[in-house]
Amino acid sequence: MYTGTYRIAERIIAIESLYPDVHAYWDAYRWEGEPELTLCTTPADIALEREKSASEDRRLGVAPRAFPDAYLEELALYRQLAERMPAYDTMLMHGSAVAVDGEAYLFTAKSGTGKSTHTRLWRELLGSRAVMVNDDKPMLRLTDTGVLVCGTPYNGKHRLGENLSVPLKAVCILSRGAENTICPITAREGYPVLLQQVYRPANARALEQTLGLVDRLLGQVKLYRLSCTPELQAAQVAYNGMKG
Repeated sequence: MYTGTYRIAERIIAIESLYPDVHAYWDAYRWEGEPELTLCTTPADIALEREKSASEDRRLGVAPRAFPDAYLEELALYRQLAERMPAYDTMLMHGSAVAVDGEAYLFTAKSGTGKSTHTRLWRELLGSRAVMVNDDKPMLRLTDTGVLVCGTPYNGKHRLGENLSVPLKAVCILSRGAENTICPITAREGYPVLLQQVYRPANARALEQTLGLVDRLLGQVKLYRLSCTPELQAAQVAYNGMKG
């Protein structure tokens, strides 16, 4: 058994794992202190992840891939983290979050739309003022005074992200377009996309908590829709449209 203590989204989390790999993966989030929750894995958790992966491959019409147990354990712990955090007013959302001058902007859309490309353009445009919080799966922590975007170890294939918690200024739904245009949208317009992109727990109680968090998010943060090209001007249009 391998153990470690970490801090994500301002919560202290203990991990008890069968393999050491996950502790290297989470290393930037190491912390000292009494844990508020504990995540632990069993061989059954790894077997379940293997079956889920094989089922997805079969759905896509490809031969099931043989993943190492240690990698499947990382997936199992990711799932446990996402399932447990709604109890702490925190949810995981698929998106790319960049912070500028201490305020975060979260871009979300279906996979392959160009979220990572767009936040790369922000970094090119704004230089050191722009800091990646998380390029794939940030946590959103809702408080009475606002929403925080929090880094997680699950930050995309290029591992772009920091161990940060930054106030969220805006959420932007991204789409590809022939021109660069941005406009504010209503909670009703944004709700279907946000519900699709948030992690939806299998546990009924956690799912209920998540739906409540989505409602709170819609009431606390400005929403925008951006149609953009993969060009630097897109970042300028988006930043000017949302910075206020």
